[in-house]
Amino acid sequence: MIEIWLNPACSKCRTAVTELDAAGAAYTVRRYLEEPPTVRDIDDVLTRLDMEPWHIARTADAKGLGVILPERTVDQRAAWIQLLADHPKLIQRPILTATDGTTVVGRDADSLAKVIAAG
Repeated sequence: MIEIWLNPACSKCRTAVTELDAAGAAYTVRRYLEEPPTVRDIDDVLTRLDMEPWHIARTADAKGLGVILPERTVDQRAAWIQLLADHPKLIQRPILTATDGTTVVGRDADSLAKVIAAG
């Protein structure tokens, strides 16, 4: 089973769903703008991705949302995670997590193939 965080208006999300369907993969959808991830959810995803929060942030969108981004430092990690929880539009998409823990930001074919194989 795979969980996909998506925004239906996003072309990369629609491509990911198409690939999951084509592979016959079992998945659940989390429309993360309607059901925002918690700080704990985001921290868990970051651990699985082995990334920092600024790596999954859509920083170019911050200004349009009136958001001031913290510094990209370990000291500001918690502030970044809280910011992503408060403003889920800033989260890169789609994010897919397989039952075995494999997690990817599914913006390319290789990442999608990796999570589909694990699912």
